[in-house]
Amino acid sequence: MRFPRASGVLLHPTSLPGPHGSGDLGPEAYHFVDWLVAGGQKLWQVLPLAGIGPGNSPYMSNSAFAGNVLLIDLAELHQQGWLEAEELAPTPGLSAEAVDYAHVHPFRMERLHKAALRFAAAGTAAQSEDFAAFRAANANWLPDFSLFMSLCEHLHWADWCTWEPALVKREPAALAAARAQHAERVHFWEFAQWRFFRQWAKLKAYANGKGVQIIGDTPIFIAYLSAEVWANQHLFELDAQGRATVVAGVPPDFFSATGQRWGNPLYRWSEHAKDGYAWWVERIRRTFELVDIVRIDHFRGFAGYWEIPASEPTAVKGAWKPGPGEALFKAISQALGPVPIIAEDLGVITPDVDALRKKFSLPGMRILQFAFGGDATDRFLPHNHEPDTVVYTGTHDNDTVAGWWHTATEKERHFARGYLNTDGHDMAWTLIRAAMASVADTAVHPMQDVLALPTECRMNYPGQESGWWGWRFQWNQVQPWHAGRLAELGRLYGR
Repeated sequence: MRFPRASGVLLHPTSLPGPHGSGDLGPEAYHFVDWLVAGGQKLWQVLPLAGIGPGNSPYMSNSAFAGNVLLIDLAELHQQGWLEAEELAPTPGLSAEAVDYAHVHPFRMERLHKAALRFAAAGTAAQSEDFAAFRAANANWLPDFSLFMSLCEHLHWADWCTWEPALVKREPAALAAARAQHAERVHFWEFAQWRFFRQWAKLKAYANGKGVQIIGDTPIFIAYLSAEVWANQHLFELDAQGRATVVAGVPPDFFSATGQRWGNPLYRWSEHAKDGYAWWVERIRRTFELVDIVRIDHFRGFAGYWEIPASEPTAVKGAWKPGPGEALFKAISQALGPVPIIAEDLGVITPDVDALRKKFSLPGMRILQFAFGGDATDRFLPHNHEPDTVVYTGTHDNDTVAGWWHTATEKERHFARGYLNTDGHDMAWTLIRAAMASVADTAVHPMQDVLALPTECRMNYPGQESGWWGWRFQWNQVQPWHAGRLAELGRLYGR
């Protein structure tokens, strides 16, 4: 599928300004949409909107379907009558500079809990009717999720395979008893999802009404400690006790002598094939209810994936296994029609991966920071781009451009200076211009590069399990010329 020529900005909502310790779906998100419009940007790439897991990463969420309740706008809960005005007052530890999850999590969760109790006690008829409608519309995942989260809290986040055997095996009587025992907390999680989805739908409608489309993200793998693995054990490579037998990762490469052992359970693709990949089709369908364009992470894993025995501490002793390939994307296409999907085709890409992507006309990705380590044949250089690609200065997993340039080798620097006709004094905007000028249909720039920020502001560092996903910007960092320059480059290069 060819995308209209356009450009946009990459920013996870937690990075927005706001008074409650992290960005959320409140007024600052609407202001950011307005800023995108002022800059002539037609895309907002948000990364996964799922709840966070280990390392505060939304790529290790407890659910493939649920939203991140820490993104709920607390002021809206006050407007509904479920929070008092004084409960919105920030408390010590809620930083404007970064997300300190040790303070943000208890602050927000305490207020969400109060709001849920007050809604349960005194919700209006209209509110209760809307809540019931939400629960009915999401009945294929919400009951499992709300019970799973309640049990995880009660059992101190122990791996679900260590729970009472009847719960591990999901015996109906045990599930019913647990749902009754934890009824208040089950209600809380359903309430929180209701507010997340209602708030997000309103924000997305606002963005779409302003001509801004949302690019979302679907990680290929999901966390072991997630509602979907527990609820669909036959779809994953687990043993009879529910433990993963093999896990996901990538093999050793130039960047890591031991590879990356992500630890996610792998799919039992033979079981998915039996029902026409129904779980995956539903996952993609649900994602498109939230966003306009979906980026599928680690696309190469659908052609072939690295299987690591769960007993191995690193990714060295793994093996390549065939993915579902064409069968999965045929099922998605037959169920949903032609949908706009971006294939994250980074890393070691073999001909079968390219063939799979091109067969279904899925645009791939080009990262400019990767372009200057070789010669003129490098596929990341703008003169080698193709229209059906998305060009980035860098992604959430990269350093900022300013940080990359600071640590680049002299070979890279020499090549980049000559190629881009620059002395290197403003590389963030030099790469933004190169991305905008590319023949790639889509160009996306992380907000950190728009603001030319240093390494300390990068969003994530692959392979490092903590210390990331906390960066935030403030509006006093954003000058009128930022939007003006983006708009001018969009005009010059037809975006």
